[in-house]
Amino acid sequence: MKPVDLMRAVVPVFPPSESKLVREGYLNGERSPGHLFCLPSEFFMLFDVDNDGLISFKEHIFFVTLLSIQESSFSAAFRMFDKDNDGEIDKEEFKKVMQSMRSHTRQGVQHRDGRRTGLRANASVENGGLMEYLFGKDGNGRLTHDKFVRFIRDLHDEIVRLEFAHYDYKSRKTIPAKDFAHSIVASADLSHLGRLLERVDELSNDPRFRDVRITFDEFKNFAELRKKLSPFSSGIFSFAEVQGLLTRDDFQRAASHVCGLSLSDNVVEIVFHLFDANEDGNLSTEEFVSVLQHRERDIAQPVETGIMGFLSCCWKFAHCHHTSAGVQFNDICFRKIPVTTDFHRS
Repeated sequence: MKPVDLMRAVVPVFPPSESKLVREGYLNGERSPGHLFCLPSEFFMLFDVDNDGLISFKEHIFFVTLLSIQESSFSAAFRMFDKDNDGEIDKEEFKKVMQSMRSHTRQGVQHRDGRRTGLRANASVENGGLMEYLFGKDGNGRLTHDKFVRFIRDLHDEIVRLEFAHYDYKSRKTIPAKDFAHSIVASADLSHLGRLLERVDELSNDPRFRDVRITFDEFKNFAELRKKLSPFSSGIFSFAEVQGLLTRDDFQRAASHVCGLSLSDNVVEIVFHLFDANEDGNLSTEEFVSVLQHRERDIAQPVETGIMGFLSCCWKFAHCHHTSAGVQFNDICFRKIPVTTDFHRS
């Protein structure tokens, strides 16, 4: 797998509107749609855990596990293992945390030891290059809570960077309104996707959007909104229930006051174009939140949610520690593929 494949494993994308590509990927015997551009990602090469220049299936599983981690859940587990309360844990303790976290993702449950049919992993998923990054070459370093939280945040930021670069086909540091809209709706439920894609296509012929371009900062701010979807959705649902509608100004105010995020007028106009189908100035909050939730759920790939899932996870942490004292991604064949950072445009 290439670094960009890791991003696409959890983030569905459409072909950039400024390219001539018809679709992503092709089957044997089909005409190649050409090389897609992807920025080099030294960060993602940390997942080349055996340092052979390849990203394997078991390494992908570890990647998915990291993406599934919520900061609050990791903080609770971290404190359970941090017996002396010095804000640090060692490598073996961290591996136990990750093993348990992995058991609560869909792919982790299906491939508990990092194996697939016909494929064997001779080493733990929680070994290799990333461990060296976090604990040093000798593995004797200790990991602080703040360092790991920064790492997780950087991981999510890298995915956003690669997704934006995918749509920034001509390296203009901006993307067309249509591509931003594709990014928003790409994870929508199939029962709604067709209608939403029709709304996306309308952007090309609407003079209000024809020349609109979205910057990386605008793109990243909207990505941050998805991460803070729970408080944001609570705010807009409550307001809409009382007021009977949610206008553009209300939407921007909620993002600012509830999430501390500034959404540009262009971003808000695109959102309302997609989710205000009858054009009455009132956002369809249920559909909007559902689409964003679908994407975040697919990234996390949980198998248990809510307090019972979290308590079950905590029990496993404690039990493991006690006994140790004694675009939604379709399956593909994860063969080991040479990783390069020499990508060219078609």
